[in-house]
Amino acid sequence: MKVSLSTQANTCCPQAFYAYGTYKEDGTPNFGLFCWFSFCWDGERCVMACIGGDKLTKDRIRATGRFSANLVSEELLPQAYYFGNTPGYNPDKMKGVDVAISKGQVLDVPVLEQSPWVYELEVKRSIPLDGSDIFLCRICNILVDERLAALGLDDDGPIPLDEAKPVVGWGGGAFFKVGERLSPTKPR
Repeated sequence: MKVSLSTQANTCCPQAFYAYGTYKEDGTPNFGLFCWFSFCWDGERCVMACIGGDKLTKDRIRATGRFSANLVSEELLPQAYYFGNTPGYNPDKMKGVDVAISKGQVLDVPVLEQSPWVYELEVKRSIPLDGSDIFLCRICNILVDERLAALGLDDDGPIPLDEAKPVVGWGGGAFFKVGERLSPTKPR
């Protein structure tokens, strides 16, 4: 038996978390925590990133047309949680966290060194919605931790999620780690 939930509840929206990186106007790196992130096809594999509300990250993406999407791993969760709970408009936000930052290899975007998987993204088009914006983005580069690359990644191979240790949210501010790899069986 099933029961109905509110269609507006955020209780069952399983998503991986990403820290989006932009530069403020003064060149200071800024990161925010986001989870409305997925993929689509627009003549090429693209990323769809949706950001709701007023946020500095969204302002900077609109202004520059680029950002990094840094997969949040278990080890990166404390810093990412800080990014998501400290407003980007706070001028001292990045002074309150100890995190190694470098630049993207293709785009001028800040990258979290501790993230195991980073997309360098360029906005192809944006779609304004009621209270949020969807950014359809070209994937300009994917930066992968050397230890993951050493596992033999290729275009068709599986991503070693058990090694990347991504953090997944299931609504309501709860965070979970990804479990072991499963193999489907035939339906009964």
